[in-house]
Amino acid sequence: MHKWLMTLILIPLLSGRPQKIDWQQLRDVTFTDRYSREINAYYYFPRFGESVRQLEGKTIEISGFMLPIDPEEDFYVLSENPFSSCFFCGSGGPESIIELEWGEKGHGRFKNDEYVKVRGVLRLNQNDIYRCSYILENAEQIME
Repeated sequence: MHKWLMTLILIPLLSGRPQKIDWQQLRDVTFTDRYSREINAYYYFPRFGESVRQLEGKTIEISGFMLPIDPEEDFYVLSENPFSSCFFCGSGGPESIIELEWGEKGHGRFKNDEYVKVRGVLRLNQNDIYRCSYILENAEQIME
C-alpha cells in the first residue's frame, strides 16, 4: 500500500510537468530590514520558508497582472494585483511580484494590467538588491 501511495505522489513531481501555483504559496517568506553599504540605505532582504525553497529551480505556472515596467529594457513584472494596488504603489509586499526573464521565444506586446498566465523556472533571489525576490527564468506566456 505504501509503495502505491508513494508512486502516486512522486509521478507528478518527477514527470517534469510544470507545477501550478498561486500567490498564496509565495507568501511563505519574511523580510528583514538590513543596511546595505552598496546603496547606503536599508533594504528588505528575504528569508524564504521551506515551501517556497522547495519551488526553487522548478518549472511553475502562475497567473497575474502584467506590469510592463520598462518595455524598452525588456523589464516586465507579473503582479498579484493590478498596477493601481501593486507592491510599487503601496499594496502587497515584495512577495506579490515576480520579475520575468523571457525565454528564447520572447514575448508579445502586453497592455498594463493585462491578466496572463506564464510558465518558467522559479529562482529565489536573496542578495541582489537590484532584482526582485522572485525571478521567473525562461518565461513564456501560456495562451489558453
